[in-house]
Amino acid sequence: MSTTGATADPLAALGMLPTVAESVESMRKAVDRVYGHRVMRRRSNEITGEAALRGARGSAALSGADWALEEVRRRTDFSGDAEARTMGAALRLSAEAGQLLSIWRQSPLRVLARLHLVAAASNGDEVGRPRQQGEPVDEPLVELPLPGAAEVSARLDGLADLIIAGGSAPALVTAAVVHGELLALRPFASRNGLVARTAERIVLIGSGLDPKSVCPAEVGHAELGRAAYLAALDGYVSGTPEGMAAWIAHCGRAVELGARESAAVCEALQRGAA
Repeated sequence: MSTTGATADPLAALGMLPTVAESVESMRKAVDRVYGHRVMRRRSNEITGEAALRGARGSAALSGADWALEEVRRRTDFSGDAEARTMGAALRLSAEAGQLLSIWRQSPLRVLARLHLVAAASNGDEVGRPRQQGEPVDEPLVELPLPGAAEVSARLDGLADLIIAGGSAPALVTAAVVHGELLALRPFASRNGLVARTAERIVLIGSGLDPKSVCPAEVGHAELGRAAYLAALDGYVSGTPEGMAAWIAHCGRAVELGARESAAVCEALQRGAA
């Protein structure tokens, strides 16, 4: 993981970059609009449930299972082909995210292990732990060079230290760095994209930015498209301030689009159409 300078709070330095500051401000306004909607005062649980479903659909789309929302609602069996299993994993992770908030700040690596266990739904030896040297990784949509096991271990420890220490960085910056680092490392044998996007959501909820989990960034990432997602990730992996800022801005735009989606759900509920 790269930062823009050696400070006591390295993520805060990223938050001070002008493009990042603009992204944070724009995202906060979008989030505030959802939370200020009158429907949220009476039916927030419905909005949260709908956001979880739509977020899972968006995350699965980025991992190769691009299903229509109504198909996700209709299906009850997700154990069939590879796309169905991917969708099932995304839905399980979406349901699990809110249960892990109290553990995240004390033991983020434990949470990541749990997320992989939930996503993989397997008893294999490789499940729920970082991959060992020489173990293959099933993440065909991310084609970046794969770091070795020793580098993965060291960078995961560094990421955990940053999360546990806290700091003054905006929630968006921390969430984007967690997301980008997990995608860059692909620490597990499978389902790394799904886990990374769930971890991003956990940060956004746990930070207090989106406590009711009604602004699913996964929706926005899917709407922006896989090509833009991977191009922005290249910026993160470059480690340059400009590349990092571009990735954080991309994540901020994704949260905005997720907030816009939930605002549309609020409007539909208000009209009695959903």
